[in-house]
Amino acid sequence: MDRTGRTRETTVLESLQSDPVIASVKDETALSAALASEHEVLFLLYGSLIDIEQTVERCKAAGKIVLVNLDFIDGLSSQDIAVEWLKSHTGVDGILSSRPSVVRAARRADLAAVQRYFLVDSISYHQLERVLKQGDPHFVEILPGCIPRVIEWLRTDFSTPVIAGGLVCERGDVIAALGAGALAVATSDQLVWDM
Repeated sequence: MDRTGRTRETTVLESLQSDPVIASVKDETALSAALASEHEVLFLLYGSLIDIEQTVERCKAAGKIVLVNLDFIDGLSSQDIAVEWLKSHTGVDGILSSRPSVVRAARRADLAAVQRYFLVDSISYHQLERVLKQGDPHFVEILPGCIPRVIEWLRTDFSTPVIAGGLVCERGDVIAALGAGALAVATSDQLVWDM
């Protein structure tokens, strides 16, 4: 729970309902731009055990909701204990991971849990149900996120809110993803952040 007594999942959901663009941050330059942007939710897609505490602290000081992709943090393994470490050493609001066990650990730790999932063909589409059952995420980030037809299928077949991520690089991609039923879009394209 956050300071207001709301769950982190609710905090993320409410923020995305009012601003459906997530700033995905891959490096220090992008972080500075994201901190100056109006977007409240950030996906941190870089960092290391040495600097993640300070990076999250900077984001929180700027009033951001911060979700860390545990798979991309150098020096931390993608195991349950790493989720606990991030929770106890940072002000992180949530975890992203392509590993269902990490997503499940984030949920147990009362953090917002985002399952990242790469849809490459019909086989991966049909395996998504098993992955969502294993991780029980609050949200699923589908990559690539620029395929509106697939987002429509997901909204019909699954109740987990969809975040469209990966290759969302212009206004039309955002409009199409949201129109197809995505809750939000995650993009590292700063031109999309500014639209």
